[in-house]
Amino acid sequence: MKYVVVSGGVISGIGKGVLASSTGMLLKTLGLKVTSIKIDPYMNLDAGTMSPLEHGECFVLNDGGETDLDLGNYERYLNVTLTKDHNITTGKIYSHVIAKERKGDYLGKTVQVVPHLTNAIQDWIERVSKIPVDNTGLEPDVCIIELGGTVGDIESAPFVEALRQFQFRVGRENFALIHVSLVPVIHGEQKTKPTQAAIKDLRSLGLTPDMIACRCTEKLDQPTIDKIAMFCHVGPEQVVNVHDVNSTYHVPLLLLEQKMIHYLAERLSISKIELSIEDTQRGDDLLQRWKNLTSNIDESLETVKIALVGKYTNLKDSYLSTIKALEHSSMRCKRKLEIIWVEASDLEPETNENVENKAKFHHAWNCISIADGILVPGGFGSRGTEGMVLAAKWARENNIPYLGVCLGLQIATIEFVRNVLGNKNGTSAEFFPESNEEDHVVVYMPEIDKENMGGTMRLGLRPTIFEHDTEWSKIRKLYGGGSQVEERHRHRYEINPKLIESLENHGLKFVGRDETGQRCEILELENHPYFVATQYHPEYMSKVLDPSTPFLGLVAAASDMLNEVIEARTSETGKADF
Repeated sequence: MKYVVVSGGVISGIGKGVLASSTGMLLKTLGLKVTSIKIDPYMNLDAGTMSPLEHGECFVLNDGGETDLDLGNYERYLNVTLTKDHNITTGKIYSHVIAKERKGDYLGKTVQVVPHLTNAIQDWIERVSKIPVDNTGLEPDVCIIELGGTVGDIESAPFVEALRQFQFRVGRENFALIHVSLVPVIHGEQKTKPTQAAIKDLRSLGLTPDMIACRCTEKLDQPTIDKIAMFCHVGPEQVVNVHDVNSTYHVPLLLLEQKMIHYLAERLSISKIELSIEDTQRGDDLLQRWKNLTSNIDESLETVKIALVGKYTNLKDSYLSTIKALEHSSMRCKRKLEIIWVEASDLEPETNENVENKAKFHHAWNCISIADGILVPGGFGSRGTEGMVLAAKWARENNIPYLGVCLGLQIATIEFVRNVLGNKNGTSAEFFPESNEEDHVVVYMPEIDKENMGGTMRLGLRPTIFEHDTEWSKIRKLYGGGSQVEERHRHRYEINPKLIESLENHGLKFVGRDETGQRCEILELENHPYFVATQYHPEYMSKVLDPSTPFLGLVAAASDMLNEVIEARTSETGKADF
């Protein structure tokens, strides 16, 4: 097993996740099987109870693990299926060690950070790195480990020490370290001092970088590269210039141009790994498909505008998987994507004469009116939901393509109940739990724990069964016309089963249900260009080279090419194109 660690210095949010994912993707182009682990030095057991505004979105895995958003990056770039154990947190490690101490596994020893905690970290990495994650079902050849946070922070100290020890446990030719650092440009001059200081801190902790990935807004000058190499004690070929490019999907090719993969292959003795002709061919095909993808981005001329009506728009990472699913779909449709960010509460009618609020209101509705498609993503709480209802109404009445995800499905149903069925008090038990039960369009799922928040939702990969009389359904055709699909869930509310018959009689069809046939999973409006909503989160399974089906449908409908995409998706020969 080869291990490549990606750490970061100077500032957080520097792009370690994209660098780690891109490195893994390039190793896959050699024919290798690659897996990934993310280390998060926060005390939470997982990301499930965090606000999206605190740490970005919570990413959900097949096994129901609620994890850091970077695991989404790995799955999207590497086309793998990870587990909750691929996300290591301080909370998980301490819980693991304390549980062992309580059982007496340490035989009365004084339990300490070194060696007990650091050994637990190393054991965890070795165990999880061997889990098969792709469709070969075989043990991976390479594990990419991203160390979250910034090296030097007190929170990450035990993990840094564990990795220092780990390099000797596995041996030099099986361990490489890439350190991502910032090279700011001030008054036109590329400054290297922050990187020099970061590498000095890293070395003082016992870790020596094999490569330094320098993030900069512009291409590094050769004197800058030489200076970093000299003062950081590496060769110029070990300094990788990661400057701004057209999209994050260009980063692997940027690294490839700088022969990063050749250096890593030599450093890790990759040639000793036996690869079949099929492995090599699979790697070559992956690289060619990736190059074709980036060409689609560069050559796209027409623009598709999607209004994202959300409640966490102040932090775009709150909707990272949603953004990526839209990007994947627009690249497949050869369109330039323009996401129009609409804060849902701004769509609600003015409640006072405040000039600023009026300006926001008119701007938000102008954004809705010029959009080619409308997306209402997932979320929690009542804030902004009335604005979302108005957006769904606009899409329904004006034949604008609409996709609702989780909360977006519930919103679309509430809007329909109010304005088509005539119950103006229709709402959700989440928004107004004290309101009359007959007005609850959305209700708590009966099996949900209402007291404990962490890990108690309906989570992970679950089947959705299409109803037998839904051959007409656009979303079913987009999925290929099969009888069922499997997607990832994260919710604790559902549509009130008592309303389903009335809703369907008026044209809002629940075309997909859970395995019991009771819970609504997919709704679709009859006689509309594209009005689809899902209770599950299809964005979690979108891949760079294999876009999420509901998102592809939205972008295709908004680009006036839905029929073309449906025709391709329902034919065996066309699936590679769409």
